[in-house]
Amino acid sequence: MEDHVTMVRAPYLRPARPGDAHALLAIETQAFAADRLSPRSIRRLIASPSAAVIVAETAGTLLGYALVLFRRGSAVARLYSLAVADTARGHGLGSRLVQAAQEAARARNAKMLRLEVRADNGRARALYGGLGFREIGRIPDYYEDGASAIRLEIALPSPGERA
Repeated sequence: MEDHVTMVRAPYLRPARPGDAHALLAIETQAFAADRLSPRSIRRLIASPSAAVIVAETAGTLLGYALVLFRRGSAVARLYSLAVADTARGHGLGSRLVQAAQEAARARNAKMLRLEVRADNGRARALYGGLGFREIGRIPDYYEDGASAIRLEIALPSPGERA
């Protein structure tokens, strides 16, 4: 048990590589019952200049990822997906991945980071709220099962600026 806790607390965050696609698909499948990324989409996004896929890895095992999308000419980046493996939940990894997503967005000069979260996902909503995201809208029937989404955003001040 000690090794498991140590492993979860000390993951290395890095950009995803093409060889990570299979492990990312496994995390995606475990984390989401529906609205999953396809294997083809995962491979395409890893290679895309308009996306940043950040993975958390320990001892060669991927524990989670954050996927940020960018649109040319836009100051708004989108946290499109965030997932943490069941075995790594509850140890702050989601927070670290969101913070890494914010840094990736800042590095591309984004001023805001937005996302959609299921209205019925209290755990994710608490995570984002605790990190300073604020609700800016609701979208009925957003997910393929008919669930509503809540749109959230956070300002990304440049280094030295105040939020």
